[in-house]
Amino acid sequence: MKNLKISALLITYNEEKNIEEALRSVDFADEIIVLDSYSTDKTIDIIKSKFPEVKLYQNKFEDFTKQRNLCLSYANFEWILFLDADERVTPALKAEILQEIQNPKAKDAYYFKRKFFFMGEPVHYSGTQNDKNIRLFKKTVGNYDENKRVHEGLQNLNNPGTLKNYLLHFSFDSYQAYYHKVIHYAQLKAKDLREKNVSYMFIKQITKSIFNFFKMYILKLGILDGRKGIILSYLSALSSFKTYEYLKEEYI
Repeated sequence: MKNLKISALLITYNEEKNIEEALRSVDFADEIIVLDSYSTDKTIDIIKSKFPEVKLYQNKFEDFTKQRNLCLSYANFEWILFLDADERVTPALKAEILQEIQNPKAKDAYYFKRKFFFMGEPVHYSGTQNDKNIRLFKKTVGNYDENKRVHEGLQNLNNPGTLKNYLLHFSFDSYQAYYHKVIHYAQLKAKDLREKNVSYMFIKQITKSIFNFFKMYILKLGILDGRKGIILSYLSALSSFKTYEYLKEEYI
């Protein structure tokens, strides 16, 4: 049987807190590629000093889709494992990945179920109980949809599989870090909406924000996560509110 190989890919910006553990969790890959957006912290120093085998590139950040597609273009092997710096592949997930890619009936792509951590503590509800993303796929089918600047997804996938073991997602170690991400994503989403000629409406801004809080806190059981559930539901509402604030500015 052909021994299929894996390219592990990461895009980074100021990930000095995460990069070492992230890279160690994918050390079973046949090559590791990092595309950095000119980090100003110690991310690059850590990679160069502790992981000299990593293929390191840099490119100015425009949006997540362009950055991911560029990183993908550097990969040399058939299977792609695309990880965020705040994610960790567990030993059990590693074994499942290595077994699955050698399966003659392997799918072209696989969802990873993710276990979400916020401020160092696990989150059990707030919508995270159904959280999954495609992280493993064949390069021949991999291409991120350039019509989406955020929440980027692969195009033209046919019936992806889902792996059993969880990917650990250490999303944010502080409220402030999550807040900054919400603002950044809102700016990018506003540009997407402007390009689609979505008009700004104050009533839509308010109703969407209220509904997003209600959806996460009540419908997705954020209430069962206690204080973390309230914070995550508020930030979900804030994301909608800020997206429309920035959309309004796009029309000025």
